[in-house]
Amino acid sequence: MNNKLLGPRLIHSLPFIVTPKALSDALTKNVPTKISTAPRVIPLCAAWFLPNDPKGRTGYQVFKEKRIPSARFFDLDAVKDNESPYPHMLPTAEDFAKAMEQIGVKQDDEVVVYDTQELGIFSAPRVAWTLKVFGHPGVHILNNFRLWVEQGYPTESGEVETTDAEPSYYPTPTIDASKVVAFSEMKEVARDYGKEGAEGIQVLDARSKGRWAGTDPEPRPGLSSGHMPGSINVPVPELLDPKTGALLPGDELRKVLESKGVDPEKPIISSCGTGVTAAVIDAALGEAGFGRPEIRRLYDGSWT
Repeated sequence: MNNKLLGPRLIHSLPFIVTPKALSDALTKNVPTKISTAPRVIPLCAAWFLPNDPKGRTGYQVFKEKRIPSARFFDLDAVKDNESPYPHMLPTAEDFAKAMEQIGVKQDDEVVVYDTQELGIFSAPRVAWTLKVFGHPGVHILNNFRLWVEQGYPTESGEVETTDAEPSYYPTPTIDASKVVAFSEMKEVARDYGKEGAEGIQVLDARSKGRWAGTDPEPRPGLSSGHMPGSINVPVPELLDPKTGALLPGDELRKVLESKGVDPEKPIISSCGTGVTAAVIDAALGEAGFGRPEIRRLYDGSWT
């Protein structure tokens, strides 16, 4: 991302995928004070676990146990469309703005979203994608918190002091519908698969091979496994370093995508179980420079 002005304020220049060192340097140069009105660099924890997590962990639990100093917490299970029966559907613009105010994030803050030390890259891309859909100008993903800890950067624990996350004004944004695929369109894509004259839209599914193939159960009771007609299975672990859980370098990501037969010239829709890890694919596509941004979208409802 290039330096740019937001009103009279200069925003930090950080790439979309940020190393621990880059984040540490940015935080060192941008120590917030109560009297400062300058844009801030805000670490935003997006910790989240599947409902069938064997240890019964929750995102807020691990956030309290270990986090980047001055980090805020974004609750994926709370900031959503509360009228929808499906989990993690995008919230309304009004609810998004309200959540950002409660978290203490301003529209001109530079936000660096990060995951848990336990899972590596997992849910942070979904939160980063959500911020981008609602037009937040400065959004980045830390690659990743596990490396942040292993490389000796500071952490803190315990409840968040209220003075560290004071509510702030956040204007109601406009959603960028061009990044989102609705259920009605997804049905048409599935129905038209293989037909002569169809657009050739590619659906990439981030779930495990067993869930995609229908041989392993879904983590949500009563939901059958399997996949949409013609979808391509791109399990999240194949996009990550097996030791660190960090997103692979762009050239390696490109090789993975090419090995799956993904065509960068054709439209791409990322999908998964509930729309969370689909954003990992979307982030990987961007880091690999694979497919133009305008032909890459995410199916919000996903398999659920």
